[in-house]
Amino acid sequence: MTARPAAGGGRWVTVDPERVERWAGGFAARHGGAEAIATPDLVRLTAADGAVAELYVPFPPLMLAEALEQAAVRAVEPESGARRDLARVADQGAGHGVGAGTEHSEAALGDPVAALAAHARRDRLVGVLLVRLGGYAAGVFDGERLVASKVGSRQVHGRSAAGGWSQQRFARRREKQSAEALEAAADVAARVLLPYAAELEAVVLGGDRRAIDGVRRDRRLAPLLALEQPPFLTVPDPRLAVLRETPATFRAVRVRVVG
Repeated sequence: MTARPAAGGGRWVTVDPERVERWAGGFAARHGGAEAIATPDLVRLTAADGAVAELYVPFPPLMLAEALEQAAVRAVEPESGARRDLARVADQGAGHGVGAGTEHSEAALGDPVAALAAHARRDRLVGVLLVRLGGYAAGVFDGERLVASKVGSRQVHGRSAAGGWSQQRFARRREKQSAEALEAAADVAARVLLPYAAELEAVVLGGDRRAIDGVRRDRRLAPLLALEQPPFLTVPDPRLAVLRETPATFRAVRVRVVG
């Protein structure tokens, strides 16, 4: 679990899917109990003392049918760890996402936290593309298992401190190297990810945002970019070891805690 300040107040906490329910129980215990409300994109825990935790759904939406399969709608009792029917979930019927902005019911429709945890833990086929100038990695994950991948690099010189014609020639050469590197990254993405496009549930991008923006211009990747989901993975040079570690980030539940 990691934490960092959140813009606008509070802090961001990253929680492993396997620890979500324990984390929510601890939050309720620390703040005198909590009520959970689910929407397609997040589960909001509002504590008795006013503290709030917003658990963002990875790979939304959170489906009501999934919530129904878990347990009755419950809130964590801080004293005993028991649960009772206090959480509210939007009722749109089985098989539909939990509806944002709709009327909420206190009927027992499933535990939002348990449903979120199950949703986050579920194995899904995810494509990952990491690009930085000079390096790239593409992979397909089945759950946490890497089933297809390709990693490569291209030389891109750093910026020159020289002036005059020398600097201009260097800049042109660097621009050409950058374009070739991004083209190579797009080629690898097409080769590794496109064969899985019909099966992928999501594509997660990472590396350097400017480099990724350069790769976006390749029209071959349109079917993949249509599947793009957060988070953007800020990673160092895209090596195989870095690629293998990405599920720890894209499977995690991001939580904004205020109070």
